[in-house]
Amino acid sequence: MDLRFGYGTNGFTNHRLSDVLAVLSDLGYDGVALTLDHGHLDPYADDLPRQVDKLAGELAWHGLSVTVETGAPYLLDPWGKHEPTLMSQGAQRRVDLLRRAIWIAADLGSPTVHLCSGAAPKGLPEEDAWKRLTAGMETVLQTAEANGVALAFEPEPYMFVDTVERCLELGERLGGHELFGITLDVGHAHCVEEIPLLECVRLAAPHLLNVQIEDMVRGVHRHLEFGDGEIDFVPVLAALGELGHQGLVSVEIQGGSLDAPEVARRSIEFLRRTAARTPKVQKEQREQKAQEAVQEAQATQ
Repeated sequence: MDLRFGYGTNGFTNHRLSDVLAVLSDLGYDGVALTLDHGHLDPYADDLPRQVDKLAGELAWHGLSVTVETGAPYLLDPWGKHEPTLMSQGAQRRVDLLRRAIWIAADLGSPTVHLCSGAAPKGLPEEDAWKRLTAGMETVLQTAEANGVALAFEPEPYMFVDTVERCLELGERLGGHELFGITLDVGHAHCVEEIPLLECVRLAAPHLLNVQIEDMVRGVHRHLEFGDGEIDFVPVLAALGELGHQGLVSVEIQGGSLDAPEVARRSIEFLRRTAARTPKVQKEQREQKAQEAVQEAQATQ
């Protein structure tokens, strides 16, 4: 199948980043979703340029593509999860982080930087929250333009932007900016969206840059291994394949760090088996077998 599978570094928090890349390469992953954090690549490290240069070489050595993510929950505030946001006091710190992420992405060859909204400050009217979020995004997009990196915005459960439709509204408020796109998390969509999962894929499709994938139970925001939740992944992968999705489809199982290599192994094996069950792949397999039969018959004549 043409889909390219990646794995999130936030599921390997007990490994050195160089070891994460080696494990994922050995397992046959196509890429890595790199969460900027103090444990792997700290965007505030004194020797950041040296680390980025080293990482670029390691990615090339392993043949892995990369997408940069900014979802580390306590990178900016040790007490407040995903704080500050673009809507809260201290928003400039979030802007600074996102700008750093864009520069890192450009140096690593990542076409996108992933981000999410966080929660709106308590008591802030919704329209004011939209205005602050839009203003912050417009500032960050200026850096994105200068570096040719797109912003892949993720709807996240229980955040201000929590659905694909609200993500699309943000895109409209930004004037349909060409460097604004969507990261669709399959588990999140199943968890909180009112519309069916495949409808979420369809809605996101024109702006889809990245996909995160894991199993989940409706109404429970907990990232599960494939088969431990409720999602039927065959039609999901089939829909992504039919759309011709070019970005990574990255496994995100943060709770699997203590057994990360085996979780990653089970995940890629599941995704390969599932992809093989999609109608497009099965049709291609039948056609290939038929062609081989014809060639064999011709060879025996």
